[in-house]
Amino acid sequence: MNIATLTIAEVQNGLRAKQFSAVELATEALRFGQAENGKTNAYLTFSDERALAAAARVDAKLAAGEPIGALGGVPVAVKDVIVTKGLRTTCGSKMLGKFLPPYDATAVERLEAAGGVILGKANCDEFAMGSSNENSAYGPVRNPVALDRVPGGSSGGSAAVVAQGTAVVSLGSDTGGSIRQPASFCGCVGVTPTYGRVSRYGLVAFASSLDHIGPFSRTVADSATVLQTIAGRDDRDATSALHAVPDYFATMGESVKGLRLGLPKEYFAGLAPETGDRIMAGVEVLKKLGCEVSEVSLPHTEYAIAAYYIICTAEVSANLSRFDGVRFGHRSAKSDTLADLYKNSRGEGFGAEVKRRIMLGTYVLSHGYYDAYYLKAQKVRNLLTQDFAKAFEQVDALITPVSPFPAFKIGEKVNDPIQMYLSDIYTITGSLAGIPCMSVPCGATAEGLPVGMQILTKHFAEDTMFRLAHQYEKAGGFTA
Repeated sequence: MNIATLTIAEVQNGLRAKQFSAVELATEALRFGQAENGKTNAYLTFSDERALAAAARVDAKLAAGEPIGALGGVPVAVKDVIVTKGLRTTCGSKMLGKFLPPYDATAVERLEAAGGVILGKANCDEFAMGSSNENSAYGPVRNPVALDRVPGGSSGGSAAVVAQGTAVVSLGSDTGGSIRQPASFCGCVGVTPTYGRVSRYGLVAFASSLDHIGPFSRTVADSATVLQTIAGRDDRDATSALHAVPDYFATMGESVKGLRLGLPKEYFAGLAPETGDRIMAGVEVLKKLGCEVSEVSLPHTEYAIAAYYIICTAEVSANLSRFDGVRFGHRSAKSDTLADLYKNSRGEGFGAEVKRRIMLGTYVLSHGYYDAYYLKAQKVRNLLTQDFAKAFEQVDALITPVSPFPAFKIGEKVNDPIQMYLSDIYTITGSLAGIPCMSVPCGATAEGLPVGMQILTKHFAEDTMFRLAHQYEKAGGFTA
């Protein structure tokens, strides 16, 4: 078996044909993942015992002639900001270096109920804050396509394990592009569903109004399978949507002829040729499939970066206040007073980027600045959402770049936070609006670095998004 190229369908066909057992597959996946991890540092923790137990359950069901589930026997990795019962969950931070959660996230429960085999926890930027996966307290992740390059962030580990082939699919989280940008940099498929489509129960909060859980995979169909499995209402998360989850496969094979696609002019102004040429080549593939392409405008795009970093840091300030050295997480041994305990525990436990965002968020929420910054940013967010609503009155989907540039070198932007933040310029708008978005490969630069094309649709229209992406993939768009 070649772990590095398997799809979900190939795993399940191989199990049914008795080419290998689920335990044999899990054993080989763990061996391969651990052997390759020295190159990329994509995994923080392996879960051998849990993976083999899950695989044994799949084999028992196969032997009994019972259904094994949509992900039966499939090796999966989970980003380390999604809690796993009894399995170390660090959020890439010293603050939670020894944290063993007492429960599983809803997405994890649903993965395992569908037969998924969780190999381990994927490395990530600390508390999901970053665009390069260089902010992890446990070292950066390296892009398996080019080891001197970043894999993107914050879900860099989740993208890297799929691109490297050490997991068939993985789960990441996306707040402002943290699934789509790593998928683009690593050359895989990454999906950010509509806000509320997937329960956030068990996702350690970064910015609660922006956080999503979504899949990485090597094919569109595999991402659709994972999302179909983990999506749906969860009474433990008040923000999870009541909308029924459609059968994504029911329409995925249908023609896209006549679909109206919009190219937002603000996203293509000044785009580097190495990225822009690849996106336009992808658009040509869609035109050949019969899609109608026109230019549209999202006029408030220029304000998105400022609005996003005000809103998300404000929520960071509130959400991370719980990590104080008292109830759980790192506790400083150098404290004589309660005030010292708070200060030293947070000072030792948090890294530079997390501290930067807490300070900025506290500032914009402080007396005298709330109206000037936070309230104004929320008004801009509403304007951005209205921009998308108006655009979707004219078109069925939007096609944009994912990032202004391909994967950059490790260390290249780490000391320039503004340049790092600007790498999210094409992804944060969809996050602020809460609409579904995905990155699909659309070829590579002359240096062989992957480039991703972003597809965005209106709220809860993931079926249209998957249909368009699947037909694009079938037409050879991934190598356009």
